[in-house]
Amino acid sequence: MADVEHSGRPAEVFGATAVGGVRGRVRAARLGLWLIAAVLAVRQVAVVLGTPRGDRLTDLETWVGPNGVLHVNGSLYDSTQFTGTPFAGLVLKPLTRAAAQALGWGWTFGTLLLVVALGLVAGRALPQPVSRRASLLAAPVAVSLLMLSLPVRNALWLGQISILPVLLVLVGCFIVRGERASGLLIGVAAALQPTVLLFAPLLWFTGRRRAAVSTGVTFAACTALAWAAMPHDSYAYWVHHMAGTGLGGPADDLANQSLHGGLLRLGLTGPLEIALFFTLAAAVAFLGVRRAVRYARDGQLLLAVAVTGCAAIAVSPTTWQHQLLWVLLAVVGRVGRRASDRYVWPVAVVLVMTLPAKMILPNMSALYTLRDDVVLLAALAAATVVPFLSRTSPYYQAPVPTEYAAPVPARLRHVPLLPFLRRVLSRPNLLLELLLIRVTYAAYQQVRLAATGGSNEAGRVRAEHHGHQILGIERFLHIDIEHWVNHAVAKVDWLRGFFDFYYESFHFVVPLTVLAVLYWRRPVDYRWARSSLGFATLLALVGFWLYPLAPPRLLPGLGIIDTVHGVQDFSKPNYGTLTALTNQYAAMPSLHFGWSLWCGVVIAVIAPRWWMKALGLLHPLFTVSAIVATGNHWVLDAVGGAAVVAAGLGLSYLFQGPRARPAVSVAVRGEPVPAKEPSPG
Repeated sequence: MADVEHSGRPAEVFGATAVGGVRGRVRAARLGLWLIAAVLAVRQVAVVLGTPRGDRLTDLETWVGPNGVLHVNGSLYDSTQFTGTPFAGLVLKPLTRAAAQALGWGWTFGTLLLVVALGLVAGRALPQPVSRRASLLAAPVAVSLLMLSLPVRNALWLGQISILPVLLVLVGCFIVRGERASGLLIGVAAALQPTVLLFAPLLWFTGRRRAAVSTGVTFAACTALAWAAMPHDSYAYWVHHMAGTGLGGPADDLANQSLHGGLLRLGLTGPLEIALFFTLAAAVAFLGVRRAVRYARDGQLLLAVAVTGCAAIAVSPTTWQHQLLWVLLAVVGRVGRRASDRYVWPVAVVLVMTLPAKMILPNMSALYTLRDDVVLLAALAAATVVPFLSRTSPYYQAPVPTEYAAPVPARLRHVPLLPFLRRVLSRPNLLLELLLIRVTYAAYQQVRLAATGGSNEAGRVRAEHHGHQILGIERFLHIDIEHWVNHAVAKVDWLRGFFDFYYESFHFVVPLTVLAVLYWRRPVDYRWARSSLGFATLLALVGFWLYPLAPPRLLPGLGIIDTVHGVQDFSKPNYGTLTALTNQYAAMPSLHFGWSLWCGVVIAVIAPRWWMKALGLLHPLFTVSAIVATGNHWVLDAVGGAAVVAAGLGLSYLFQGPRARPAVSVAVRGEPVPAKEPSPG
């Protein structure tokens, strides 16, 4: 790729400066991306090598004896940790002669080199046409995504070789010349991961029949060699594994992201489950290979490889997390005719492959089945139903542009407006918005809990000290009304019930309703409102981190009645209802009041009727009353909530400009196009 950068004709005299500037920016961006990839690689190595010896490389060390000798007393599968094929055990046998510590270091850094090689090959294999800038930046981006992905992190931690089959297939398809050599590499990959044999029909139906035959012959030869060397292990693997018993743990383990594991999690067992599994597997294999052949003939060979790989992991009896890299390769597929739809698929793939399933879907019992099978569903979607665009489609290179409100002057000369916050005149993609909102809120929950060291106990002393500080300030200002209001409300049953219900029920319902109405009826105002809410929440997280604060109900000696959660046992080191779910000491600023105030401001600004504006402003009034009456916040917490909302609106105004007014819009490429005028606001 370095040669590509210096190839081509020299720039003309009049354009030399501009071309040099663009090249300089590309080089700087490329260097920055490689630096990010290097930092991620160092972090992954540090995490693995910093883990206690008995907790890392567990799959590797269970079949390596105490003196670095292969555990040969019995089957490789006696430990239930080694899940590879017998051929994989045969290949790894020479490595067991190394000392255990040297093997661990060598294995970790060797895996790291495989990941880098995989990223380089994937970056080079992007479907054409691709811009020169994209081709130069693709490799470091690919390596960074691989380093962040759950399969790579899992493979590094466990000591698995699951990256090698993927790399062998990519090298066989994109690097080596000659069909026999290509088939040889893919056949070895199939010997390491048997369902990779699905690439044989892909090669056959795309005209590479010698490669397909070479793949089958190589797979058979490697398997026969392993059977001759390890007959007992080969029998254990091929008979029991293909019978659906599974290796490496229960067949219905959550880590088994195959159709077999998904059916077992649904409660199906016995002959019915096996028959259904083979029926579905045959259908997925047929559809996956058929789609892959179509994309390969269309010139999207990397996408064809990804689709085939997704089908392979779905139809395998057991597919563990470290074997799921094929799904990440499917990110190269283009989906959607509109520019606003183009990012949905890659964002969804990256989120699914880098974040725990609990961050993708809420922790609700009704969603457990979807959450447990989220990677499997992504693989099935890529293999069978996602409508990837053909290169012959007019939308492949030129999607329907997004229409934006006319740009406005920057608020301050040295503070540029942020392009990604430009206001759309049409609705953004709903699925993308839901994904981003869900993941952002999940990250908010994690940061909120980590603000006190990951538990309430870790920050209790500091939070209670801050609580006494706040109480002292309020007494000085003569606004310490929490005890009086709390006890007055607690004596009136219907009032107590009303405020308890209001506190528990409207915190999420009202903001989500406001966002939904804006999205559907006022898309021009939607992004402005969403951005200001995001800025306010981000500032609140900073407050939680810097100033953990005990709410009145959790301050010992104050005598506040916890009307919502019940009596708290202050004698316990880690007390407080919901301590396992959220940070109980994230009281300053109050986002209960902050979000309600944001709702009131947005409704007051946008609502067309005066009574709607007044009704909207009642929400923050009821909320501030509820948070004080129930003992969950200080009065000054509400002041802090108002401050972050004001700052959020100010930052939105600073980086985004004022709310969009009726104006001629401009398309993504800057060309004026007629557009409908937004409703007056």
